[in-house]
Amino acid sequence: MRFDVPMRKHTSWRAGGVARRMYRPADLDDLLVFLRTLPEDEPLVAVGLGSNLLVRDGGLRGTVLLLHGALTELRLAADGTIYVEAGVAGAKLARFASLQNLRGAEFFAGIPGTVGGMLAMNAGCYGSEIWERVSQVRTVNRCGELRTRTAEDYEIAYRHVALKEKGEGRREQGDAAAEGLTLPPSPFPLPHEEFFVSATMKFEAGDGDAARQEIKALLAKRIASQPLNLPNAGSVFRNPPNDFAARLIQQCGLKGKRIGGAQVSEKHANFIVNTGDATAADIENMINEVRATVAAQTGVQLHPEVRIIGEAA
Repeated sequence: MRFDVPMRKHTSWRAGGVARRMYRPADLDDLLVFLRTLPEDEPLVAVGLGSNLLVRDGGLRGTVLLLHGALTELRLAADGTIYVEAGVAGAKLARFASLQNLRGAEFFAGIPGTVGGMLAMNAGCYGSEIWERVSQVRTVNRCGELRTRTAEDYEIAYRHVALKEKGEGRREQGDAAAEGLTLPPSPFPLPHEEFFVSATMKFEAGDGDAARQEIKALLAKRIASQPLNLPNAGSVFRNPPNDFAARLIQQCGLKGKRIGGAQVSEKHANFIVNTGDATAADIENMINEVRATVAAQTGVQLHPEVRIIGEAA
């Protein structure tokens, strides 16, 4: 447990206020124990690499669960599926699958986040999305109860995952096998009240060398097209139907526009970069400016992919 932790150290934008408390669990069992002792009214947010997150300058009053570096188990199961915990980075998952001579995980190398965050937003790139590969997930609620769920428990769409109000999962005891009990509707119908802690994923058998070559090609494409030399949070806006947010932003002449230390990237218009001294307010103001300009000039409403939390300074 740490107190008064600057969130700029735990977000890829390198901006944001202070978290009152931050807890990094030792492992899954430790996380369950911690949650069972947490006051019911304590605000709680789970963070991985912070690559899709903006924390306002006023910070967070509650507790941040730092899962990257904690929930890191990654293994090949006897049935050929991969079990991966929420704190594992996408690039690590992609490489692990290739070393097992499995295909279909290569695109994870292009997503700068952890599995937990990817599951929460149905992250994807290059035409693939994570939930296409998920056979089941494990979640934990505020009471420290584990559940096993499938995709049928969720509403899943482009950059959207929501637990159905009547979604039922199998309750688990610690790390033991699920008991198979049918539970009443979850008392935590909102997705932020239940955290993803692991997933079981299916991939096809194939040529591992070819998979690694594709990973290299995807990484080279990412380096060539994205402003990775400056702090950013990846794509800021969802692509509207049958169009691209970057095209609309560029069409509106917004490439290079600055507010304080925040700038619409000159390399990729759907990226907002921290040029060195951006505050979270600078970044949020830029997001709002881009949305307003695109709406005024094109009539298209852009919706952020990034999650904005915390209090204004």
